[in-house]
Amino acid sequence: MLAKVKFCGMTRPQDAALAAEIGASYVGVIFASGPRKVSVDQAREILDAAGPSVRHVGVFGSNDVDQIAEIAEELGLHVVQLHADPGSSAVEAVRERFDGEVWAVIRIPGSHIPHEFDDLFETADGVLLDAHSGEKLGGTGVPLPWNALAVDLARDRGSAEVILAGGLNPGNVSAAIRILAPDVVDVSSGVESAPGIKDPWLMREFYEAAVGHAAA
Repeated sequence: MLAKVKFCGMTRPQDAALAAEIGASYVGVIFASGPRKVSVDQAREILDAAGPSVRHVGVFGSNDVDQIAEIAEELGLHVVQLHADPGSSAVEAVRERFDGEVWAVIRIPGSHIPHEFDDLFETADGVLLDAHSGEKLGGTGVPLPWNALAVDLARDRGSAEVILAGGLNPGNVSAAIRILAPDVVDVSSGVESAPGIKDPWLMREFYEAAVGHAAA
């Protein structure tokens, strides 16, 4: 299975340009609170640097639907990613105002996907699995229990793509792909030298580890 790569939490145009150069399928900019949050103007510069060869993802927290739709249209986003534990109603509300893909994030507090989120695998275009860590919405660097989640995905996996985040880095992404077979692997802190500052060598190593495993 060929896993696509998403580099998220972009704060610099040069990092987004490198992501496109090395073959990433997605780049993400964050509008939710945290050290990687960017303004709309900063996001435009970053996404312009990524160019048209990658799909542009906007990550939102508790923003209201009107604000999400406005930003998505202004930037020409391909994907809206909803954090803050959205339900199916939140996904549908955004879809009414946005023509692109809507991804829903499930922050997993323990070893298994909470049953109340099962319907997201049919409602959302993509379901992103991330670690739950206090008040942080993402970028925690905390890995997920992949073997336990593999059992859950055998039960829950529906029409939505599965995007795996949570503590991925060049050293473990190959194992994560082997165990969970996600459609997309999503990395932020695992390829950084500081929050929001991507390390070009780690970016390349992550991509090669992810695609090298999938192509093996």
